[in-house]
Amino acid sequence: MIPPEPPQPQLQPPPPPAPPNHVVTTIENLPAEGSGGVSLSASSRASMRQRIRKVLNREMLISVALGQVLSLLVCGIGLTSKYLAEDFHANTPVFQSFLNYILLFLVYTTTLAVRQGEENLLAILRRRWWKYMILGLIDLEANYLVVKAYQYTTLTSVQLLDCFVIPVVILLSWFFLLIRYKAVHFIGIIVCILGMGCMVGADVLVGRHQGAGENKLVGDLLVLGGATLYGISNVWEESIIRTLSRVEFLGMIGLFGAFFSGIQLAIMEHKELLKVPWDWQIGLLYVGFSACMFGLYSFMPVVIKKTSATSVNLSLLTADLYSLFCGLFLFHYKFSGLYLLSFFTILIGLVLYSSTSTYIAQDPRVYKQFRNPSGPVVDLPSTAQVEPSVTYTSLGQETEEEPHVRVA
Repeated sequence: MIPPEPPQPQLQPPPPPAPPNHVVTTIENLPAEGSGGVSLSASSRASMRQRIRKVLNREMLISVALGQVLSLLVCGIGLTSKYLAEDFHANTPVFQSFLNYILLFLVYTTTLAVRQGEENLLAILRRRWWKYMILGLIDLEANYLVVKAYQYTTLTSVQLLDCFVIPVVILLSWFFLLIRYKAVHFIGIIVCILGMGCMVGADVLVGRHQGAGENKLVGDLLVLGGATLYGISNVWEESIIRTLSRVEFLGMIGLFGAFFSGIQLAIMEHKELLKVPWDWQIGLLYVGFSACMFGLYSFMPVVIKKTSATSVNLSLLTADLYSLFCGLFLFHYKFSGLYLLSFFTILIGLVLYSSTSTYIAQDPRVYKQFRNPSGPVVDLPSTAQVEPSVTYTSLGQETEEEPHVRVA
């Protein structure tokens, strides 16, 4: 009689790889001399600590610098819009957005159209068309409401109320992206907003042109509505680029943004477009605006994926200051030392915010096993794609022990 074969041991799948920006070794968890594993002398530990600090500081500075590139693009958008509206009386915000969406369509939507398989344009539309339709409409109206608000309220009100996008992004990120913040993040946010308030105070003191403000309540409500839609759009964008792809997001925004802005242009702005005194200068301004807007839309997903939607919106607070510094030479604005104080205050807030990591809350079952490593192995259904490690969304990374999880 042949004896039965002994049961084969069940193989565990390898642990999931760490995220690309996840620093596996931190200053706090360096192995001590004499502990299990690699032994390091005091000088080796000090050298490694110094190298890690350099890496983290470099990544933090890169984060701040990338945000300032976005601010410069927003500055270019503001300057070209100001020249079009004030010097050439071309009040065409929907047409300007339409040009940007057409560029996105030509570059990214056509890229999706020539792809094969599940990343093809038609395959994406079959699965998620209604989500991108809503997102395209939100993105278009966010731009329109804020630009429209300048006709009703003052510049100071727009600058202050536009900061409302920051708490909107924080709340949506907390509840929908499960991002958790630390005390230093809130301190950095408060410092950035104080810097913005300093800039608004400087505008009042030097008597910078504030606009008509004929129906201030309507204008303020338009700014709040636009800021809320901006927050929704930015958080939704972060979710898409982290789970899907940047090209898919931009291709779908180009498709539905061009569709809705074309309809809105035909209904609301066709008469204004006919009044534009077309010449080479106006054409050049429209080209400059479209180039800055296309660059902003194309580059922002890269920065959001490297940092977060909250960090990007904090970085954009300096865009008004860049516009003001350009206005000192182009429009002969009066200068105040408070502008420099405001600029450096915002930068300090950005450095504080980027100096430590945020993290994403885990699935409760994984979190329970994480808190009790000696407990039994948790079997998760195959449909639940859960990462058993803490995922960080900013650049100063930390590491936690991964739980023992078996995914069926």
